[in-house]
Amino acid sequence: MFKVLTPAAMNETFARAFNSRDLAHLLALYEPDAALRVDGSTDTWRGRTRIAEPLSRLLAVPGRMVSHNNFCIECAEIALLRADWTLYGDDGGLVANGSTAEVVRRQADGRWLYVIDHAAALSLPAGRP
Repeated sequence: MFKVLTPAAMNETFARAFNSRDLAHLLALYEPDAALRVDGSTDTWRGRTRIAEPLSRLLAVPGRMVSHNNFCIECAEIALLRADWTLYGDDGGLVANGSTAEVVRRQADGRWLYVIDHAAALSLPAGRP
């Protein structure tokens, strides 16, 4: 499993977990009751069991992910993040890209996990949920 010890490392770690193609590695980055939104709809997946469905669909998308953290604002045990991610195909061409908004929380063992993850938050047109 991948362990995130600083909140600013979350997005790079998510990309590494995606590139491992192991659903368990991705799910381990979320709190048990975390919330995930993957697009411009108002559908929110809550809890690791439910989050597994959209993450499984993500793993079916071909390509290698690269994710760069734009900012990390830390306040005590929580942090707000924004990242830009890109999926590149085996030929190096663009498969998909987007920008995220996330809240992570420090756990008792020092790891940081997603509490709220909006995978496409900043990729949406203005005025969208």
